[in-house]
Amino acid sequence: MKVVIAGGSGFLGRALSHALAADGHDVVVLTRPSTLREPQGRPEQRRKATGSARAAATDTVRLIEWTPNGERGPWASTIDGADAVVNLAGESIAASRWTDAHKRNVLESRVQATRSLVSAICAAANPPPMFVSGSAVGYYGPHGDDIVIEDAPPGSDFLARVCVRWEEEARAAATHTRVTCIRTGLVLAKDGGALPPMLPPFRFGVGGPVGSGRQYWPWIHRQDWVDLVRWTIRTADSGGALNATAPNPVTNAEFARALGRALHRPAFMTAPACALRLLLGEMADALVLSGQRAVPRRAERGGFAFSYRTVDDALRAIFQSSRVPRT
Repeated sequence: MKVVIAGGSGFLGRALSHALAADGHDVVVLTRPSTLREPQGRPEQRRKATGSARAAATDTVRLIEWTPNGERGPWASTIDGADAVVNLAGESIAASRWTDAHKRNVLESRVQATRSLVSAICAAANPPPMFVSGSAVGYYGPHGDDIVIEDAPPGSDFLARVCVRWEEEARAAATHTRVTCIRTGLVLAKDGGALPPMLPPFRFGVGGPVGSGRQYWPWIHRQDWVDLVRWTIRTADSGGALNATAPNPVTNAEFARALGRALHRPAFMTAPACALRLLLGEMADALVLSGQRAVPRRAERGGFAFSYRTVDDALRAIFQSSRVPRT
């Protein structure tokens, strides 16, 4: 099977591309020229960007340059005849404070990348039978204690509007291929994503809930996320939206206690909402002070089996036989 991954040099893309390659598939990663040449920014940012792209490449993972500007380019030929295309491209939501410029980049990077891929799929003589496109549980907006499944309506805040536009662009390929939008929650792994920045307060014994602690954090272990995408690619009726979250979402306070148990640290010190808003601005309410009690109804009904169903199991596996990484 040939799988093309856009955004395959990122935190999730690297894990997915290596897993698919280990399965014996031919994996092609579409990556921006800047990640292979001389990235912009501070020296440490340039080293990280270049290193991520190189880490994505193996004997069975090929890198191809692309420019995700909403149009097709020479790279589009690799999509013709592929068995699946996975779209993970987009500016990091939490890379900086939410200035107007950053918010515009977050939206446009997703829209333009998806539009480029859809254009290539629709123009292919042999379009791939499966298109898996990224999204997020932010699609639903804040939902309090309500259980959220895939048929819930979208929210109205910034993240919800981004996800709606992102998915609309992806569904434009539905005339030529099966489209699945993966609405991802908080992905847990010790070498990237949301977890490492949480660790310093716990390491110094001052970790704990943020804000009220009552907001739900829909989480998923990275291995389950990778396995869910692999399952989606090979499952004929997996089109539509899928919540990529574990079956048992927890409140932020429950998550903090579980993290404390995994690290053998206390978890009683609350981070006030006002301090987080001062530090993070608008992003605080969207990413840490609110959430969704999202559950993977469609994946479970379709027969997908999660390896990590509880947050204690996930965090125990992540930190078992390892020291807390210094960040």
